[in-house]
Amino acid sequence: MSAFDDHKDELAHYEQMLGRHRGRLAVSLDLVTNALVLVGQHGVYCHSAGHPQKPVMDIQIIAGELAKAKELIQSVMEGLRAEREGRTEEGR
Repeated sequence: MSAFDDHKDELAHYEQMLGRHRGRLAVSLDLVTNALVLVGQHGVYCHSAGHPQKPVMDIQIIAGELAKAKELIQSVMEGLRAEREGRTEEGR
């Protein structure tokens, strides 16, 4: 199934509230956040033999990449909000 099928209700909700593109970004951000939580939980059980206080390297890399993706999505959402607010203020 596609993301559009699996998350049809969330997409409809956020697209109605925020518009098509911002709504899809909001759902994407939720999915990345959920993936970060799952990776973090998995990292609790999969520790490196050399560094038992740290998760295995692949878990560290996945968590880092998801965190970067989340940061990028958040920056786009903030930029879109700033553009919309700028246009709203100019129109007054």
